[in-house]
Amino acid sequence: MFKKRIRADEAKELFLSSFQPLDNTEFLPVENCDGRIIARDIISMLDVPHYRRAAMDGFAVRSSDVLGAGTNSPVILEQRSEVEKGTCVRVHTGSPLPDGADSVVMLEDTYVRDDSVEIFAQIPPFKNTGEIGEDIRKGELILNKGHLIRPCDIAVLASTGIRNIEVYRKPRVAVIPTGEEVIGRDKEELKAGEVYETNGIMTELYIRKWGGDPYLRDIVTDNPEEIKKAILSDQDADMIIISGGTSVGKRDHVPHVVESIGKLLVHGVGISPGKPTALGVFDGKPVVCLPGYPVACIVALFFFARPAFRRLANLPDSTDRIVIAVLSEKITSRTGFKTFARVRLHDGKAIPLATSGAGILSSVSKADGFVIIPENIEGLNAGEKVEVVLID
Repeated sequence: MFKKRIRADEAKELFLSSFQPLDNTEFLPVENCDGRIIARDIISMLDVPHYRRAAMDGFAVRSSDVLGAGTNSPVILEQRSEVEKGTCVRVHTGSPLPDGADSVVMLEDTYVRDDSVEIFAQIPPFKNTGEIGEDIRKGELILNKGHLIRPCDIAVLASTGIRNIEVYRKPRVAVIPTGEEVIGRDKEELKAGEVYETNGIMTELYIRKWGGDPYLRDIVTDNPEEIKKAILSDQDADMIIISGGTSVGKRDHVPHVVESIGKLLVHGVGISPGKPTALGVFDGKPVVCLPGYPVACIVALFFFARPAFRRLANLPDSTDRIVIAVLSEKITSRTGFKTFARVRLHDGKAIPLATSGAGILSSVSKADGFVIIPENIEGLNAGEKVEVVLID
């Protein structure tokens, strides 16, 4: 029997509150930190820029020397190596602004004649220049603790001369596939009743895509002692994900094993497909027990394992990518169950794909996303506008 079937959102909330995010950190070169989470505030140790600079190609001048300059009344300055009254210096974008200059006349507003320069535009002080610390001030907070680092952030950090930063360690996730009927891909021929292992491969790849450090274990048979041994052997794992063996049949031992060595929080969830999902904690580590049917597995993986992984990794909450479409056909659902219906998108329509059948793995590959039907609604009608949560 299931421990107790509870609402999907309630199960998620209970599970996420049962463990703490990782506090282990490491120092890495900034160029290796794309997608990592900052473990402490980062303060700039210098001004950017650290010198006054030209922001345009042109001539550095004293703005007071070009007052009244215009198209029909140019001001003529001498081109020299220093800026003083009546002189100017040729500069390039990013080059230091000469002493005495407070602005730069753009090259297109000038005409060079031997050693003199005709200026055809008057400009105010500090025009086309970059002041010290204009971008970043010394002592300024650059990035906050908990920030997800992007390539543009790495560029900012590099501009301040920072070489290494402290980030949270990637969670190590043990992925354990189970099942007597599950066979490795090294076997060329399948007997009746055998299937190639897919859930573990899929889970490993998604964990890696989400930023984790997964390792896929060998297939474990439907034996309580072997399942227990596999869980206990993963002492360096921060999270354990097990696929298969979660229902209530004679060979479904996973929830009982988790309960025997840790705490089984949930077994039986109001989610379709994915009712046999089990959630627990062992030695402070979150344990997600995914159903063996592939579609139920991926639904539970996204609904429970992904938010659990993000919490563990100190990742900020993510927002699903959603497309609005019109339902082409009716979708049925059961009240009391949050239903995930696979659909493909075409010309603004959401077309249901094998809306029943948790073992039809190809329906996920053919789908663009899920239409999620709340527990209190009994199906959706053709022609209704729906939100399609896109599959990564």
